[in-house]
Amino acid sequence: MGRLLWLKAFRHVEVLSVFKEAGQFKSRSFRFTAQDGVTDHEVKEVAAGDTFAEVSLLGFSKSYQQSSRKMGSTIARNLLEHCLWYFVREGGAPDIVVFDNGEAIDLHVVFEDYMKSSSKIDRVVVKGKKFDLIHLKLKTSAKSVPSLNWCAANRVVVEESIAGKIMGLHGPLADDEGDFIYSGYLTSAFLDERVRPERTDFDLEETATGVGEESEFTQDNLAEEPSRSEIRQALLRHVEEYLSDSLTAAREKGRDRVETFVSRKAPRYRPVLRRIDEKGLGLDPTLSDKDLELELHKRLADFEAEVLREGQEVLGEATILNLTDEEYNKRLDEYLAKVEDVKKSDLAAYVSRRKLILDLLARVIEQQPDGRYCREDLIHNLIMPMRTTSEDDAHRASNLWIIDERLAFHNYLASDKSLRSMPITGSTSTREPDLLALQTCDAPVLVAEGDSPRWASLSIIEIKRPMRNDASAGESKDPIEQCLNYLQRVRDGGVRTAKGRPIPGVDRVPGFCYIIADLTTSLISRCRMHRLNPTDDGMGFFGYHEHFNAYIEVISFDRLLSIANQRNRAFFDVVGLPSS
Repeated sequence: MGRLLWLKAFRHVEVLSVFKEAGQFKSRSFRFTAQDGVTDHEVKEVAAGDTFAEVSLLGFSKSYQQSSRKMGSTIARNLLEHCLWYFVREGGAPDIVVFDNGEAIDLHVVFEDYMKSSSKIDRVVVKGKKFDLIHLKLKTSAKSVPSLNWCAANRVVVEESIAGKIMGLHGPLADDEGDFIYSGYLTSAFLDERVRPERTDFDLEETATGVGEESEFTQDNLAEEPSRSEIRQALLRHVEEYLSDSLTAAREKGRDRVETFVSRKAPRYRPVLRRIDEKGLGLDPTLSDKDLELELHKRLADFEAEVLREGQEVLGEATILNLTDEEYNKRLDEYLAKVEDVKKSDLAAYVSRRKLILDLLARVIEQQPDGRYCREDLIHNLIMPMRTTSEDDAHRASNLWIIDERLAFHNYLASDKSLRSMPITGSTSTREPDLLALQTCDAPVLVAEGDSPRWASLSIIEIKRPMRNDASAGESKDPIEQCLNYLQRVRDGGVRTAKGRPIPGVDRVPGFCYIIADLTTSLISRCRMHRLNPTDDGMGFFGYHEHFNAYIEVISFDRLLSIANQRNRAFFDVVGLPSS
């Protein structure tokens, strides 16, 4: 079957063989094509000399030619990998030399560069069938992935990667002599019997249950024979024992990688890391942060599913009836401990998200390389998505806690919406504070808090572009006046809860006005005109406007970040995140 594959890549093959028969030297030559088979067959007597066979592959197909190896050294290396079994078997390999443009490459020399240490042979028995497993340590330049090679009829039939199939085995390992890559070669009379004619696979069931590839052998015969998975598992145990010292070091390295990543970048996994490790957390230490995060997330999801299943069992009637009180209480305590770890992980994830939002806000307000500052819409959307209300799913992504934790407890919330579209007021006004600027993200956020009329309050938040320095008298340019007039328009239209219930004493509903902006000279001037007091750190202004019954606070971006980090510092410390 292998000979026929020549004609997939070549137009025709010419064979010349000089041999000795009954004391006479003869030559046999013929031509081999897919269309005509064997033609031009000729046998004749020749002068005495060396015996040899010469096979010429002619008419290389362009499609194969383009993807074929070109360098003689590369061809020699690939040929060695294909024939490596000959070099490690007891019978040894013949002399093989690759000639290319006057260069001669001896595969025995290449093999010496390929090998790192001598081989070791283990005898493995599975369901009475004997297998020989040859362990090799190859130089890391030879291969990049540990492999198991299934051999038959004196050649490799299937090369299988075993990366990740043994805890700690992902790529190169190390021993006293340096780094190496593992490669195992499996031989057996049983595999010789089961190899397919084209020698590309075996007639073996994948599992012992009979689920696998079709075979010409009866199911009864196959049930008595080892399946592919049974053979593989037996071999992997021997590989793990052979590599035990190197695997121990690799597992420690992988565990250190995970611990470092969790401590510095993904604290949400810390509460459940011990639980995950019980399942065999042997990850590749060379994984990128992104891939490591994905692997940890998969294991966390598996653990959460396990906790869910265990909860159904523990709380099930059958479990309660079949266990003594002492046994049941012990199992319940174990289950609740796992649930607590999951909840700690969820809390750590939420705290980590807060830290990420604050870090992102810090970058957004920085001066850009071109000397400019970001637009208001970037900051606005980070704190509260624009053109949304509390009735939209998008409001769940809001981060109003950056300004004040109490803003999360609202009855109705609207961002960048006209007054008449809000159900909390009967105002028919289509105006919004700084409407033109709203389109360029001078967009306010309106919050009405509480269902109880006695505790009703209104909060207005106005966000300005960093380092904007054009504040002046008048509603169009004064953000403080903008907030107060916006508050008055809502009151003039009446204030209702989100469910439409009226709130009495609208004139007395307290207002909270927050202006988020850098303290430029023009804004500082407006703060003083409104008789606001500077904060003790000099990064903001505050005050109470008796006529509007409103508390006013002007917060610089630096103060906003500083206070938000201070409020969350205790949480960041608990999960091991830096607070600044």
